[in-house]
Parts: sequence; structure tokens; C-alpha cells
Amino acid sequence: METVLLGVVMVAATFATAALSAVAGFGGGVLLLPVFVAVLGTRDAVAVLTVAQLASNGSRVWFNRREVDRRLVGIFALGAVPAAAAGALLFATAPLPALTRVIGVFLLCMVAWRRWKPHAAQLDDRAFAAVGAASGFGSALVGSVGPMVAPFFLARGLLRGAYIGTEAASAVVMHLTKLVVFGVAAVLTATSAAIGLALAPASAAGAWAGKKIVDRLPAHVFVLIVEAGLIASGLLLAITGG
Repeated sequence: METVLLGVVMVAATFATAALSAVAGFGGGVLLLPVFVAVLGTRDAVAVLTVAQLASNGSRVWFNRREVDRRLVGIFALGAVPAAAAGALLFATAPLPALTRVIGVFLLCMVAWRRWKPHAAQLDDRAFAAVGAASGFGSALVGSVGPMVAPFFLARGLLRGAYIGTEAASAVVMHLTKLVVFGVAAVLTATSAAIGLALAPASAAGAWAGKKIVDRLPAHVFVLIVEAGLIASGLLLAITGG
């Protein structure tokens, strides 16, 4: 009975956070990680989260496929792929709580920075590839760093479906890289892969529900929701350490 209840909790949390990610473009992985850690333990939690996030992000790419900025995804991937692979190799011994708190503080600083200098995060292509490298490395260590890169995608003028789809496509690149390395390093086991795949329908359903919501949001409301999500995610990570 307890196993069934835990399964229901994980499915419900996966659906709800996938819907949140489809609206704000991030936040699902950050909020899911504590749930998965409580049920599965830290190492299995990050592996399962990677599979679940791959399904969630892949669904968001599909639902917003006509608006994805493929060139920007390619630039992001130049830094993200090698860095995600390196981060995944270090994952087994990484001090996860400390790293997660650092990212949380960074998110809060980014919101303040966007408000102080709204265009300060607008980077050229080379610097954007560096953002990809930082997020790929961090994602491999703490499961999800979507909120960390949100300001840089927003600074490119992406809104609604273009932002959601482009950010999700960039995340798919990172998650695929991590899964390959996790598999080679035996971090991704048959059990954790099966759990992640079992949660995939909930991820896809949540992404669909969120897409229906975001299409009806005015642009200024959308940006406020994203920034509110950044603050909430930053406080959660800084206080709890994931």
C-alpha cells in the first residue's frame, strides 16, 4: 500500500511540475528533485529526474516545434554537450547540497540583475555557448538548472512558445548527453530507467496542459510569472540545498 501511495505522489508531482515548466519554461526539475530524493535517495533521484525531464522537455519541444529557435539551440549545445558529459562523470562524488545552494543564490541575484539592468544578460553567441557549458555542467550535478538559464533566453527576446520550445530543446540536448554518461558510469540502472519511463506519460500530459495555459497569457504576465518562478526556485534551493 505504501509503495502504491508513493507511486501516486510521484505521478502527481511529475504532472504538476511538468505543467509548471510548460508555463514558465523551467522549475519542474527543481521542484521535483526534493520529492524524488525523499522517495528514492539522491543518486537514483537525479537519474530518474533526468529521464522524466527528458520526456517533459521533449513534449514541450513538440508542442512548440514551429517556434523553436534552432540556431540558438545549436549555439547552446556547443558548450552544453561537453560540459554535461564532464559534469556527469563527476556526479558520483559531487557535494550536491552545497552546489545546489550556490545555484539558488545565483538565481536570486539574476532576478535582481534583470530588474536593475533589463538588458544586462543579453549575450553574444560565444558567451551564450559559455552559458550552455555552465548549465550543462550544473545540470549533471544537481539534476536541473533550468531557472539558471532562463534570464539569458528571455534576453534574446523569446516569449511564450518560442521561449518554452527553445529552452526545452536546449534541455533535451543536455539530458540526452547525461543519460549516455550515466549509463556508461552505471549511475542509470535498469530500475531507475524504468521508473523514469513510467513517469513519462505524466510528464507529457503536464506539458500539454501547460501549453494550453501559456497560449492565453499576455506577454507582460508571462515575464512576471517567469521571474516569480526564479525567486521561488532560488529560495527553495538556497534554503534546502535540494
